[in-house]
Amino acid sequence: MFSNRHIFLFLFISFYFTQVNGVTRYTVDEQENISIYEKSSRAVVNISNIAVNYDFYYRAIPAESGSGTGFLINKSGIIITNYHVVENARKLVVTLADNSQWAGKLVGADPNNDLAIVRIEAPAESYDVLKFSHSNDIVVGQKVLALGNPFGLRQTLTTGIISALGRTIEAKNGRKIEGIIQTDAAINPGNSGGPLLDSEGNVIGINTAIIGSVGSVGIGFAVPSNTALRILPDLLKYGYVRRPWLGIEPIPTVYLRRIGIDIEEGLLIARVVEGASADNAGLLGATRTVKVGRYKVPWGGDIITHVNETPVTSMEDLAQQIETRKSGEEITVRIIRGKMVHSVMVKLVLRPRS
Repeated sequence: MFSNRHIFLFLFISFYFTQVNGVTRYTVDEQENISIYEKSSRAVVNISNIAVNYDFYYRAIPAESGSGTGFLINKSGIIITNYHVVENARKLVVTLADNSQWAGKLVGADPNNDLAIVRIEAPAESYDVLKFSHSNDIVVGQKVLALGNPFGLRQTLTTGIISALGRTIEAKNGRKIEGIIQTDAAINPGNSGGPLLDSEGNVIGINTAIIGSVGSVGIGFAVPSNTALRILPDLLKYGYVRRPWLGIEPIPTVYLRRIGIDIEEGLLIARVVEGASADNAGLLGATRTVKVGRYKVPWGGDIITHVNETPVTSMEDLAQQIETRKSGEEITVRIIRGKMVHSVMVKLVLRPRS
C-alpha cells in the first residue's frame, strides 16, 4: 500500500514536470515558438489598401483593394512592408494587434526591391517593435518563423527552415531582386510584408512572394534583412532610394545581330548623358547612324562587354551591376572601341531625381 507520503511525492513530481514555469509540458522547440510569438506579435500589423470607386452618381465609395502585413521597427511608428502591398493606394489603414486602427502614410517606396515604409501616429505603448539581424549570417537548414495575416487571418504564425539562399525573383516592375531567401515556412497571400524571424526573434527577411497564386506549396521567398538595412536610410530621408547610374542609352547588340550585323555581344552605347558617370570616364556614344535594310542603327559608340569581369549582355545585367552599388564606388568597364579592347575605370555618381 502507498502511504500518503508516497502519493504526495508522486503528485509533486507530476506537477513539477508538467507545470513548472507554466510551459514545461511543451517541448523545447514549442517553448521557443511560443516565446517568440508572445514577444513579436504586438509588432506585426495588418495593412489594408483602400481604393476609391464611384457609384452611378459619381459618389466616392471606399473599397478595400488588398491587404497585407507589415511590422514596426521603431517607436516613431515606422512600419516596413512590401511595395506591392501599398502600391496605388488612395488610403492605407493599419490595424494593430490590439485591434485599434490608424491611418497609414506612405513615407518611401522602392519597387526594385519590393519594399516600402509606412508611418502611423499611434501611441508608442500600443505596439512593440522588432529588431533586424544581419542576413549574411544565416545558413540553409536553420529554423525560421513567419508572422503575418494570410487570407486575412490575423496574427498567424508558421514555422520552417531556410531552404536555400541567393535566389533571384522578379519584382512587379520587372527588375530582378537578387540574394532572396527561400523558405518552406507556409507563406500565403496576405503574408506579404511580414517578418521572417530567426530563433532569437530577430528579423532576417521580409516575406514577399510564393510560387503559384493560390497558396503555399512549401516554397516562399523573403527579401533579406541586409537589403532592407541598406535602403532604409534613403527611404526615410528621401522617400526613394538614391542609386548610381552610368548615364547611357544602351542597345543590346543581340538585336543588331538579328538584323544581320556581325558585332560582339554586349551593349552598344547609343548616347552618353553629359555629366554622368560614363561621360566623366570618357565613354563614347554613337557618332552616326547607318542603314541596314529598312533599319537605321546608331553606330560608332563603345560596346560594353563586362563590368568588373562580369559579362554584360542585357540592360538588366547592367542595372544589376550598377544600381546595387554606392555613389563614389569605382568599377572597371571593359569596352570594345573600334577593333580594340579597353578597360576603363568609372567612378559612379548618383542618378538625378527627375
